[in-house]
Amino acid sequence: MNFATQDKNLAQAKPLRDAGAGGGLPRDEDPAGHEPGKDPGSKPGPEEHRARHRRRYAWIGTLASVVLFVISLGVLGKLVSTVTWAELRTAFLAATPDQIGLAIALVVVSYLFLTCYDALALRQLKLKVPYRTTALASFTSYAVSFNLGFPLLTAGTVRYWIYSGQGLSPGRIAALTIVAGFTFWLGMGAVLGISLIREAEPLSHLTYTSVLLNQGFGVATLAAVIAYLVWVSLRRRSVKVRGWRLELPGLKLSLSQMLVGAGDVCAAAGVLYVLLPAGHGVSFETFLAIYVLAAMLGIASHAPGGLGVFEATVLLALSGLPRESVLGALLLFRVCYYLIPFVVALAALGAYEIAKRARLTPREAPDDDAAESDPTP
Repeated sequence: MNFATQDKNLAQAKPLRDAGAGGGLPRDEDPAGHEPGKDPGSKPGPEEHRARHRRRYAWIGTLASVVLFVISLGVLGKLVSTVTWAELRTAFLAATPDQIGLAIALVVVSYLFLTCYDALALRQLKLKVPYRTTALASFTSYAVSFNLGFPLLTAGTVRYWIYSGQGLSPGRIAALTIVAGFTFWLGMGAVLGISLIREAEPLSHLTYTSVLLNQGFGVATLAAVIAYLVWVSLRRRSVKVRGWRLELPGLKLSLSQMLVGAGDVCAAAGVLYVLLPAGHGVSFETFLAIYVLAAMLGIASHAPGGLGVFEATVLLALSGLPRESVLGALLLFRVCYYLIPFVVALAALGAYEIAKRARLTPREAPDDDAAESDPTP
């Protein structure tokens, strides 16, 4: 979900120029996590000028995110102002055991797909890590970042905590994060494009937009996904990030990424869909487009889990349904998809740390005993 912003800062691959060229400093065998060396006396190059230019206007994106978040909170406050606590409590408790059980099952499916994000990224980077380690790092990093926000810091810290034990450098872990981000956006784009094209008319009634607008946006989104797939299929492609080149997955792996990302999005949307009040009359495919748009706006706001923005978008799109029932479903969705996995992730990280220390203790104990028994000063 809002882990896609993790792919902004670092990349792994071979340097664009040799060590020592242009005053560059020597680098190690895995330079991905390091900035290229620069001669203090050299003049800024084109890359540095572009970097300064991007930093100069970075505040625009931050300001847009803050404005979107504030507006969404205002809309959300206005929408829920007519809902009483008694109505909300009744709606929250109205979910049947079957609904909750199915929602939990779909949460498990979604997080299983999330573990495939890291698995595909490791395959692209030609790194071999046991799946149990990949699953632990992937699940815990996403569960923590979804709830705490700041995914570059929170998810990156959790990933480093686990993957560093497998010998992965910070640069490799950053590259893994970028490739995983491509998985998310390919899946999201494919699902959004198809659902907007197929469900353009029902969506026009819910969102008060024209059928042609929905279809046009859907065609444009799907065309962008297809264009990317064609682009990476023609020859090996790479992207430059801060002076480093990261090779992108080819067609076969990109198609796998798209299917995995689409599966994750559909399962996550299904969690909220099954919690909606009975008899709402909205098809899953129509709801899927609403969910993806709400998730994208939540990502743009940079709020943890799109909090506030996501809810406001869904409430507006489903304004024809009882507001208290939709709000109750949204709160229960937060509990099932965010809170419960977060608690499980914290427990898993605690168990991992205890197990790691337990494995290290027997190895360290003989050395300690030998040191105590050695009379040599």
